[in-house]
Amino acid sequence: MIRIGDFSRLGQVSIKTLRYYDEVGLLKPLSVDRFTGYRYYSANQLVRLNRIILLKDLGFSLEQIAQVLCEGVSPEQLYAMLQRKHTELQQHIVEEQARLARIEAQLVTSMMEDTMPNYDVILKPVGSQLVASVRATLPNYPAVGRLFDEIYSYLALFGISGHDAIGVAVWHDHEYKTTDIDGEAVVYLKQAITGNERVKVYELPAATMVSVIHKGAYQTLSQGYEAIGRWIAANPYTIVGPTREVYLESSQPIRQDDESYVTEIQFPVLSKGKE
Repeated sequence: MIRIGDFSRLGQVSIKTLRYYDEVGLLKPLSVDRFTGYRYYSANQLVRLNRIILLKDLGFSLEQIAQVLCEGVSPEQLYAMLQRKHTELQQHIVEEQARLARIEAQLVTSMMEDTMPNYDVILKPVGSQLVASVRATLPNYPAVGRLFDEIYSYLALFGISGHDAIGVAVWHDHEYKTTDIDGEAVVYLKQAITGNERVKVYELPAATMVSVIHKGAYQTLSQGYEAIGRWIAANPYTIVGPTREVYLESSQPIRQDDESYVTEIQFPVLSKGKE
């Protein structure tokens, strides 16, 4: 029999780890001296220890390893487990490569902080949201304010104050335009109401968004758009839907030059690997 210290050296595993494997029932010693408490192993147990080390190196948890060694799995089941682990690792690599690209983009942004606003561009999931909406062709972007006035007047019929609701402009065009803009004003609803021919009530769909918070006047929103544009250019994502401007803090009537405003700009995106 082999004492635990020697078994540790032979198997290249610490004594602490061997004791833990004993506690969880993964690799019990062949015998334990009832007077000294010394654990003893056999050379044959190195085969089991090596298999534990191999499966850990492949990324399996101790619970999964116990299933393989203690409960027993068929070759087909083991093959399926390895396939799942292979898929998990491939997805992890894709996610980490995307994270690396975001870090590289942030490094570039950090180097340019002396000459441009400091925007924290983030990627986040945005859930679906019940909204009241009016969509129209607009002569310019500020004209979306008239659509909000129309929605707020309609919500007042249901006792809903526009001051308590978050407004969002949704821009449906695939490019920047100077006129004939496909714009939509939506207001978040906390409860369902009925719409009419002009005001639509529906679920604004969930999406993965690239987002920045712009603190300042609407006249300088383009700076936030530029920050998102640089991020998308440096990361493996594609824009897949209309842009949203979430007006977190504003006032009535709207002023284009009010520096106290807070706006979140959102671009729905999809990883290029999932297109």
